[in-house]
Amino acid sequence: MSQKKEHDVNIKTWHESHEETLKFGQKLADSVAQGMGSWKFIIIQTVIVAIWMILNVVAFCYHWDVYPFILLNLVFSTQAAYAAPIIMMAQNRQSDRDRAQAMADYQTNVEAKKEIEALQTKLNSIEIEKLDKIINLLEEMKAGKQA
Repeated sequence: MSQKKEHDVNIKTWHESHEETLKFGQKLADSVAQGMGSWKFIIIQTVIVAIWMILNVVAFCYHWDVYPFILLNLVFSTQAAYAAPIIMMAQNRQSDRDRAQAMADYQTNVEAKKEIEALQTKLNSIEIEKLDKIINLLEEMKAGKQA
């Protein structure tokens, strides 16, 4: 029993095995894409933009980015220039993960099919053995009545 528990503890899921193969840049791209695709990011960015605009409109002495907020547009353009390829890298990796997981699922299904077929064959042989025994018993009974 203890060997089975030790064996089960060492088994890794497909996702755990895949995570171990990722490089630092891939993990970073995934976490950036995950962060940028969240409501938390959208809300924080909206608050920062609103503060930026308010401070530049009502600032009494120094407007570092006067209307039409060219510096803010530059910041957004730079953010988009870096975000788009990072998000695409994460999406490509997700496609690769989905493909690999589908292949692993297929292999599992093939193995399960083989096991089911083996069980079916075994059950059929047991059924044939029982039928043979019943036929033998009936023949013995018939032979016993005739004698």
